[in-house]
Amino acid sequence: MSTSKMRASSPVDALGGLRVLDLSTYFAAPQLSAMLGDFGADVVKVEPPGGDPIRHMGREGRGRMWALVGRNKRSVVLDFSAASGLERLRALTRAADVIVANQPHALLDQWGCAPEAIMARNPSAVVATITCYGWSGPYAERPGAGSMAEAFAGLTHLTGDPAGPPTLPSAPLGDTMAAVSGLVGVLLACYHRDALGGSGQHVDVTMYEPVLTILGSVIGSWSPDQPAPGRTGSRVEGGVPRNVYCAGDGKWLVLSGTTDAQVARLLRLIDEDSPETRARFGRSEDRLRHADELDGLTAAWIAGRPGDDALSAFLAARIPVAPVRTIRTGGECSCPGRHPICRPHRDGCASLVRLSAKDTTTS
Repeated sequence: MSTSKMRASSPVDALGGLRVLDLSTYFAAPQLSAMLGDFGADVVKVEPPGGDPIRHMGREGRGRMWALVGRNKRSVVLDFSAASGLERLRALTRAADVIVANQPHALLDQWGCAPEAIMARNPSAVVATITCYGWSGPYAERPGAGSMAEAFAGLTHLTGDPAGPPTLPSAPLGDTMAAVSGLVGVLLACYHRDALGGSGQHVDVTMYEPVLTILGSVIGSWSPDQPAPGRTGSRVEGGVPRNVYCAGDGKWLVLSGTTDAQVARLLRLIDEDSPETRARFGRSEDRLRHADELDGLTAAWIAGRPGDDALSAFLAARIPVAPVRTIRTGGECSCPGRHPICRPHRDGCASLVRLSAKDTTTS
């Protein structure tokens, strides 16, 4: 058995003393345990000889994502093919407060680490499993990851240009949403156990159900007697103006000012405030009937001036707007008074080690 440690400092150790055993691999579930470590949990990551595969996934055989999912963890190497390795693994599950896994049923059964087996020897354990379609049900054994969850839940169908194909996002949205959902579930189960005197629980996290949560406003505004909602580009059916706009100097802005009060201020700013325009755009019900027109007026005004000038004008009018930034500009800068988004890892690669749980700051 060998150990290594990669620890990110945590200003508030709210979960100090919580012992987490991470059996999981790849991306979604390991993010959950890393987030627990962000707030002080003691996370032990179990790896096979040669290390977790994500250590080596990437250019030149070096997995940069390991810096993200491996943060805050001590690593223990066990040989799962040896009886001694499995004995040690089961012993670790007896001592852990939280166990995180995402392996197939058959493999966890072989290890003696399915949720029911762990809870039989450790009744107070909180066992979190993250799978694409859930621990039980007709698709329980079907392989999948966050991209499959996005497609299965309907997000992929809604993403992209109206005239183009369904589109996946450029980041693993489904995986990270599952990790956040799992974090909530684990904390609820720990509260039930530690504050209310309950027993351990199996936290069964699917990857597709958190995506359905993202789609809540779309689902809630749709009636089954209507055609299924389709792709709308960067616009939304229920609010205008909301889009990505190009300024006169080629800079891009995202603006979303869809309330009556915001639109009233916008009309004054873009010199379109008149009884006629207030009648057409002043109320949500009215402006949705003229959505293309209001979107076009907004686009034309932004296109007529440099991006920084348009940004300043909208902010002065208290209309929500932001510049479209790249990962380089977005990662290198943070809002004044906030923690940095990115920081260098000791191996020299940029690791986005604070993009998961540390988007929350506690006093």
